[in-house]
Amino acid sequence: MFNARDLLDSLAQSGVSSATQDRLGHAMGPKGLGSRDSPFGQILGQVLGGGQGGQGAGSGLGGLLGGLMGQAGGLANDATSAVKSGNPLAVGGLAALAGALLGGGGDAVKGALGGGLLAVLGGLAMNVLKQQQGGAGAAVPLGLRAPATATEESALENRAVLLIGAMVDAAKADGEIDAAERGRIAGRLRESGADAQALDFLMAEMQRPASLDALVAKVRSPEEAVEVYAASVLAIEIDTEAERAYLARLARALNLDARVVAEIHSALGAPVAA
Repeated sequence: MFNARDLLDSLAQSGVSSATQDRLGHAMGPKGLGSRDSPFGQILGQVLGGGQGGQGAGSGLGGLLGGLMGQAGGLANDATSAVKSGNPLAVGGLAALAGALLGGGGDAVKGALGGGLLAVLGGLAMNVLKQQQGGAGAAVPLGLRAPATATEESALENRAVLLIGAMVDAAKADGEIDAAERGRIAGRLRESGADAQALDFLMAEMQRPASLDALVAKVRSPEEAVEVYAASVLAIEIDTEAERAYLARLARALNLDARVVAEIHSALGAPVAA
């Protein structure tokens, strides 16, 4: 069986939309998850250096990671040390963010940690749900902590499959993904190291008819609802009426109110689908 978390990260890197990388960068900046007021940013600061993290959070997650991991040995050594020390948040994917999504750590870091995009979307869900609860403490999402059991590992893989489906369905908002586009995506995924089984799965996903009802039926929690919507925003430009209408229908189906939707778009630096 292929690794769904690796495929999700590769899909984000390869980009079903030209806006994907910009939105991920915005999400990890000072107006997104890197904010010193962000629960995610606070956790990352604690994981990657205590007082240093708190100081660096204001410049954004990207700046924090660059500052902490630009020392001798670089990102790979820092991330590997975090894993060897047994730090649960590092193993869960936080320290993998720069390696898996910003390209700084290479395949060794990505392979050792994995789940970079799950960590980003889990952090986004944490922020949104905490704000929705009026500042009450929110549980750390599974994507942000170490999976301690085979059941939790399976849950992470299932969540990655769900988010891959969300991204693919959003990409179909303007119609079917044609053969040329499927070929482009497959080619870029091969270059990133995706194996044949992963590519076969993704090709099947891209060729099946989109079903918003089927997608939403798989969502089991408010956290997953935020993640599915955010993954969908990452997958498209939001520059056509069909894409805006799709996101509006998805938000209604997921029971996300206008304030939550606006927070997600703001964190990703994406235009709101009016």
